[in-house]
Amino acid sequence: MPVDMTLARFEELVAEALDEVPPQFAAAMDNVVVLVEEFNDEEPSILGLYHGIALTERNSDYGGVLPDRISIYRQPLLAMCSSEAEVVEEVLITVVHEIAHHFGIDDARLHELGWG
Repeated sequence: MPVDMTLARFEELVAEALDEVPPQFAAAMDNVVVLVEEFNDEEPSILGLYHGIALTERNSDYGGVLPDRISIYRQPLLAMCSSEAEVVEEVLITVVHEIAHHFGIDDARLHELGWG
């Protein structure tokens, strides 16, 4: 059975997950915003999505652009969990996974590292 959780509480969990990012990585994040959304219209079952140009792909032409976005999708995360503790864990995994994409780490490498 999916977890019932308010949007405010879910946003708190995302903020707490961001607080877990090591300071050297948080400081290196550049021109990116993390948003909570209900679900992805095109792929309703995905948990998160990085929209942007990874730091490893940016060059001297990069500038004057809107921030990259990391979307964390509330409904699919709540649907896959059966307790708040599971939501906490899955939110952390999803946030780390999407931040890794911002740093240019692909899904294959994330799976190797246990963050797939």
